[in-house]
Amino acid sequence: MNRVLRERLISIINRIPLHVAVIGLCLIWILPTLGLLITSFRPQQAVNETGWWEVVKSQEPTSTAYQTYCTDCHGANLSAVPSIDLGASDVVSGFTNTRRLAVTFNREYNGAVHIPEDQRPDDESLREILDYLRIESGAIKMPPRFTVNNYKDVMVGYDARGGTYDQACEEEGPTPTRSCDFWEDATRSDAIFKGVLNSFAVSIPSTILPILLAGFAAYAFAWLDFRGRKVMFALLVGLQIVPLQMTLVPVFRLYADLGLNGSFLGVWLFHTGFGLPYAIYLMRNFIAGLPREIVESAYLDGAGHWRVFRVIIMPLALPAIAALSIFQFMWVWNDLLVALIFLGNKAPVLTYQLSQLMDSLGGGWHRMTAAAFISMAIPLAVFLLFQRYFVRGLLSGSVKG
Repeated sequence: MNRVLRERLISIINRIPLHVAVIGLCLIWILPTLGLLITSFRPQQAVNETGWWEVVKSQEPTSTAYQTYCTDCHGANLSAVPSIDLGASDVVSGFTNTRRLAVTFNREYNGAVHIPEDQRPDDESLREILDYLRIESGAIKMPPRFTVNNYKDVMVGYDARGGTYDQACEEEGPTPTRSCDFWEDATRSDAIFKGVLNSFAVSIPSTILPILLAGFAAYAFAWLDFRGRKVMFALLVGLQIVPLQMTLVPVFRLYADLGLNGSFLGVWLFHTGFGLPYAIYLMRNFIAGLPREIVESAYLDGAGHWRVFRVIIMPLALPAIAALSIFQFMWVWNDLLVALIFLGNKAPVLTYQLSQLMDSLGGGWHRMTAAAFISMAIPLAVFLLFQRYFVRGLLSGSVKG
């Protein structure tokens, strides 16, 4: 083995731990997300009975357990015993769970116990028998492997235990709280779709305002020479460590006096105020690292501060703006505390709606997976849209040259 080949082989071997670590970290993030996505498209019954990783298995109930324990008496067609016709849906519907089916084992038929104790099926086989009887008799329909009903139920705020929005509309029709017109129901105040719209109404202005104001302030700190500039910038950096929770009560009382509680404007101002310190810090570091010659030549050509800022600084600061947009949008979009205090149920945002989906007993979590994926998909789309600028903006001001 020559020297070049040996060095290349050693280099590959040395990189194996790094590759294993990177793949492991990716799997840690990807597997839960994949599980959440798959679960959000599964019917409620499948979610309650099997894990998301079993989605590749056949959903058809097997007849093996039935053939083993029941065929000799009830026949392959389920109807060999006329008094107990297992092919009739009304008979099988009476067995709402395996316990009710197991009760029949102790009954006497023709002077003998239905099934002796030493011949009875175990719990798993009993469940397979009941699933097979339900499908074959037509007591229930075979649920689809994937469905969009979870998303539809979430979007219209349907929270009945069992069944879906489409089934309820088909069987019951319109009610005072449900018109059975999807878009009309989706725009009700208690629907997730309305929460998505409210979240956009909060997040977009709360992202634009601090970035716009931070751009002006960052330009001033980077290029204008005024008294107290360094002290003010140091105080600004120190404001980043002030906990948001410390100001909730005084701001709430101030908003009450000004009539801003329950309004979008109050939430915009709050997020803008707390987003400005970090936004100015990030933007100032990036703008200060731009080539001074470009700005000075613009001044010599007669350009004023506004023209330099608009034509030169802002286009060159696009990476920092993109990174800051991602951070600010995600912070505001995922916020529950501020929206809960200043908006509450007057204009419920998506995070508030998510907190109301699951009851105290843990019911309805199959719908929670769909709602959680909706909540996660939108910030993910924003990140993918600006991701090419993300690392450049994140490292702004940390290197020079």
